[in-house]
Amino acid sequence: MRPDSPSPVIPFLIACAGIATFSAMDVLMKGLSIDIGAYNAVLWRTGTGTLVSGLIWFASRPKWPDKATMRIHAWRSLFVAGMALSFFWALARLPMAEAIALAFVAPLMALYMAAIFLGEKIGPRSIAASILGLAGVIVIVAGKLGGSDYSDEALLAVGAVFLSAIFYAYNLILARRQAKMAEPMEIAFFQNFFVAAILALGAPWFLAVPDAGQAPNILGAAVLATTSLLLLSWAYARAETQILATTEYTGFLWAMIFGWYFYDEAVTLPTIAGAVLIVAACLIVARKVPHADPVEPAAA
Repeated sequence: MRPDSPSPVIPFLIACAGIATFSAMDVLMKGLSIDIGAYNAVLWRTGTGTLVSGLIWFASRPKWPDKATMRIHAWRSLFVAGMALSFFWALARLPMAEAIALAFVAPLMALYMAAIFLGEKIGPRSIAASILGLAGVIVIVAGKLGGSDYSDEALLAVGAVFLSAIFYAYNLILARRQAKMAEPMEIAFFQNFFVAAILALGAPWFLAVPDAGQAPNILGAAVLATTSLLLLSWAYARAETQILATTEYTGFLWAMIFGWYFYDEAVTLPTIAGAVLIVAACLIVARKVPHADPVEPAAA
């Protein structure tokens, strides 16, 4: 950072608040996914999010995006829909800390996707980090399979987290392009709108109308998701990605606290050990790029 650059302390704290807000949204979405299923939880949240973000965006009298921007809004939303469905389906069946820890492999997957789609070279440091991250995953999965709470759906849930991570990794590549074409509030609105529209295609088979008691949770999840996106966008516009990237890993701490407080989920030693290995792998990769372009944060 240049000597005359503004202090990154405030953006760092705002980014931490954004991660905490998003983790609080996960608490509500876990409960909704258990009660009404992941499909309906995501559909109703994004539908409500469309109204919430739309009110804010249209109030600013924005310029309508061009065709190229609309295409990337729709294309990225397709992967966000898959990411959200698979992650929240798994979250209903795994402790929050385990699901979040396993999801941390997404940045490592993004390395290989960048090599495939962007032609970037994968160096020895990246390969070593991938092996370390894989070791972390093996530790968590081994602990899960060896635990007394192992269920028939445990492996399926772990697989769903990996599927979500694949979607998220490609989503990171799309986010870089999208952030250069649209403002955060526009992205929030169209992401909610297109995800809801995509999921609505399955409504004749899967739609269920939640009871009135779920309305506060659905509205709360939509507001928290939008607030998190705006907080992270504000932070990433004012500090370098290499400084703020580590705030993502505070999500594991929030997942441990929220999972224990709201769902009485114990955090096992293998989960903590595996998370440490995965986070270390991601930090090794992050250190190889001294100045990265800001990437628009993505909300599931």
